[in-house]
Amino acid sequence: MPSHLSAGRPAAQPPGRGSVDALITQTRRLKGDVDAVRRDAEGNGADHPRGRWQRALYDLALHQLDDLDEHLAQLRDGPLPAAAPEPAAAPQGSLLSRVGSAEWNLLTDEASWSGELYRILGRDPAAGPLTLDELPSLVLDEDRPKLTAMVTDCLVDARPIDGEFRIARPGGDVRTVHMMGEPVLDTDGGTVSMWAVLRDVSELRRTQRVVSETRDSLHDQREAARTEHRLAAELQEAVLPPWRGSLRLPHRGTGTLDLAARCLPASTRTMIGGDWYDALELTDGETLLSVGDLTGQGVGVTSNMTMLLGAVRGMAMAGARPGQLMSWLNQLLDATVQPALGSAVCCRYRPATRTLVWAQAGHPAPLLFRDGTGRALDAPDGVLLGATSGAVYGQAEETLQAGDLLLLHTDGLVPGHTGAAAAHLLLDLAPRLAGARSAEDCVRTVVQEFGESEREDNACVLVVRVSS
Repeated sequence: MPSHLSAGRPAAQPPGRGSVDALITQTRRLKGDVDAVRRDAEGNGADHPRGRWQRALYDLALHQLDDLDEHLAQLRDGPLPAAAPEPAAAPQGSLLSRVGSAEWNLLTDEASWSGELYRILGRDPAAGPLTLDELPSLVLDEDRPKLTAMVTDCLVDARPIDGEFRIARPGGDVRTVHMMGEPVLDTDGGTVSMWAVLRDVSELRRTQRVVSETRDSLHDQREAARTEHRLAAELQEAVLPPWRGSLRLPHRGTGTLDLAARCLPASTRTMIGGDWYDALELTDGETLLSVGDLTGQGVGVTSNMTMLLGAVRGMAMAGARPGQLMSWLNQLLDATVQPALGSAVCCRYRPATRTLVWAQAGHPAPLLFRDGTGRALDAPDGVLLGATSGAVYGQAEETLQAGDLLLLHTDGLVPGHTGAAAAHLLLDLAPRLAGARSAEDCVRTVVQEFGESEREDNACVLVVRVSS
């Protein structure tokens, strides 16, 4: 804003109409471009906090460009006289109701308002303008000290005015007004009058609040997601088998198994899912092997996975065979307060006879590798856990040999492939797995082949090698 005005200095001449028209044309072209981008972005994550925040920013930009367009038009056309009639079609928030001007003469105590200012403040032009002493009567009680301080600083200390306050118009409509002004000084430096431009910024402030609120909502959601991700990851790490590298089960006797496993997280910042793997030596000398997956993501799903894994271990320790164990797990999920769907494979390995008894619930069958080739085991009947009340699960039995390799996994291990397609790609690793020295080397091979690709979902892999 220029320095304090002098009462004897002629007013600056407005810019030529042609140059202002060129600015208006540029502004409207830019407004059209922004509106086109906004329309293209609509529907793309519009219900997500980030989508709402972006939409609010577009709205704010359009509001500001609307204001610029209308201010330039007023600069070109000049202000309406105070007594000009209200246009019949002037919409709320249009140029005619957003920008006005005023001057208060301190020597004569006279005031001069533009027609726009009457509309902004909701005052009848026939009633005439308000003096500086009367102006606070329109302002909300809590904002009056702010207006008084701005006017006092301007008149006493010759400071420019630049601030906002809220007014209550007839009918109770509250509007936010931005006021900019300066004192007019005489040749001796005394203040003789004060002029100001007042602008209704209610819609602009509303859109700015929307931007701020949606930005805060987005920030809060991100913080909550990070916290939930951390809690889910910590819970998953706490309940999954803590062993790293190869594990040999049972600890005594013949038919020892060499085991290794790995959890592979999703490539993106998706939440931790309900994938699990497990290997447990049972009291009768047999070994429990299981993998599974609950639908969904987040702490709630990971918590349910913890419950399910505990149930699997407890039932197996109590002697439940795989088919019966699956039936009970199905009843457990069906009875939970928040029903969930899950898939699983549960196996009991009898080392004395190298016999594997297993059951599945809508889950990929274990893959058996022998002598450099591989195949999927023939799956017994079994539907997803939690899908059908009273479901019955079949059992299958397989006799293993020394050197056999068993691979159990959850969906998502092979990015972009599920079911038979994923199994086929895993079976293609047979020659490389045959040359591996340990179960851990086999897991490392699988991870090298499929673990570096972009992964949309979490996955688990458990490799079991019959070493003796």
